[in-house]
Amino acid sequence: MDARQRLRRYLEDRRDLGESELVLDSMTVEDVLRTIGAIRTGSISGPPDRSPHNVTPTPHSSSQAGNEPSESVNPESANKAMEPADPPGGTTPPQSLESIARTVEDCTRCALYKTATRGVPGDGPLNARLVCVGEAPGANEDVTGHPFVGAAGNLLTKILAAVDLTRDEVFITNVVKHRPPGNRNPAPDEIAACNPFLVTQLELIRPKVIVAFGTFAAQTLLNTKTPIGKLRGEVHRYHGIPLVVTYHPAALLRNPAWKRPTWEDVKLARRILDGALGA
Repeated sequence: MDARQRLRRYLEDRRDLGESELVLDSMTVEDVLRTIGAIRTGSISGPPDRSPHNVTPTPHSSSQAGNEPSESVNPESANKAMEPADPPGGTTPPQSLESIARTVEDCTRCALYKTATRGVPGDGPLNARLVCVGEAPGANEDVTGHPFVGAAGNLLTKILAAVDLTRDEVFITNVVKHRPPGNRNPAPDEIAACNPFLVTQLELIRPKVIVAFGTFAAQTLLNTKTPIGKLRGEVHRYHGIPLVVTYHPAALLRNPAWKRPTWEDVKLARRILDGALGA
């Protein structure tokens, strides 16, 4: 890894932790990333690297039965009633998960289809009680047409298993349905083009809880620029649906130390599913 890559990784980690300035020069993290060419000017902030990595930690390796992390999460703290603005998007997409999938596969609403192999609409049942939302398809997803595959997908499977859920029980999707070239951040017009698909999926499923994986998904669903470090650990609302924010599995592959807070976040989502929070 050369110096440029190391600097990019360091800045991404600082941004994910909620920092916005470098003390030595007072430039924002986004300004520095643009300066070194790590993100495209005008794109929305969020972790751009979703590609698989070789490290494969589990989110609860230190949290076996009877030995869970002792740190508590305050689900009733500020932002509980945060509601996002109605998303843009134009024409409403078809009104079934199957027809949405077909429409996404043939979608030309933005330019991403020109460089993507195929659309990745999402996987899961209509009666899913939990919906997982990530950022956008990566290289493996672009080839298979399925979300969260490869190393990050395997880790997501383990995260769900840690709270007694299988992938077959949940609906998994992304904010953007085609892969941005080079895993760059989606542009505002690309988000606007895809938003009706995600909104309709959530309206059709009407899950009991949504988990937003990563900065990009959280900020898009909640219509905020608040850093992920300040969003996680609380119950937010997406048009009345409880929403929990946590780190993206790809970020955990880079930063195993985030396994513990992620474990706390998924336990919070599990408590909502179980009705323990009266959501």
